[in-house]
Amino acid sequence: MIGRYVYGAAAIALGGVGLAFGDFAAVWQPFPDGVPDRQIFAYVVAGLFVLGGLMTIIRRPGQAGSLLLTALFAMFAIGWLLMRLINHPQMYVMYNGVSEQSAMALGGLALFASATEAKTLGFVTQRLFGICLLVFGGAHFVYVTETAQMVPGWLPPDQRLWAQITGAGHAAAGLALISGILDVIAARLLTAMFVGFGLLVWVPTLMAAPHEHVSWAGNAINLALIGAAWCIGDAAAKRRASA
Repeated sequence: MIGRYVYGAAAIALGGVGLAFGDFAAVWQPFPDGVPDRQIFAYVVAGLFVLGGLMTIIRRPGQAGSLLLTALFAMFAIGWLLMRLINHPQMYVMYNGVSEQSAMALGGLALFASATEAKTLGFVTQRLFGICLLVFGGAHFVYVTETAQMVPGWLPPDQRLWAQITGAGHAAAGLALISGILDVIAARLLTAMFVGFGLLVWVPTLMAAPHEHVSWAGNAINLALIGAAWCIGDAAAKRRASA
């Protein structure tokens, strides 16, 4: 299951960024600013991401590592819910933030379910991941102008069209995972789309601003989404092979 290695490597990368900058990935990882010794918490969480990533890559303790990463990503999903969504329920981006961290948490849960042969948990995890994708797709249409600005201008035929196409791709993958119809293919294509986001958006962002925390964090987060989608696909393929 290659997804396990990608997911674990992404966690190590995310933790490494946190250790290097001594901070949470502010856009993606909400944490109260006024907490005493906030930076210490940031270092601890970053270290746990590195630990969880290493445990996930090493096969024998991989189950514990995947659960640790699930808990860490879920913590930030709850942070989005309590610190942002509750205060601004009218803003769609808040739902997208909760869903993004939840999707990364579900990647670890899918890995755990697959490793322990927990098929019911695997089915539930896949469907919840599909719901997150529906939220992602909706965001591309609600914020089509902002999404289009992230599309390279040289990519034909139109930036807004690509924003809508990728939004529809998220929604289609979500429906496939929820229904179980063509779920493995959908997960693989979704993984490829996240890889495309990395190559076309996040790697150029890093090259343009290599000293910015957000550039490194964004690449690590995108890699985590790639790993999560890959784990979802691997788990679905394994269930089908054993059916």
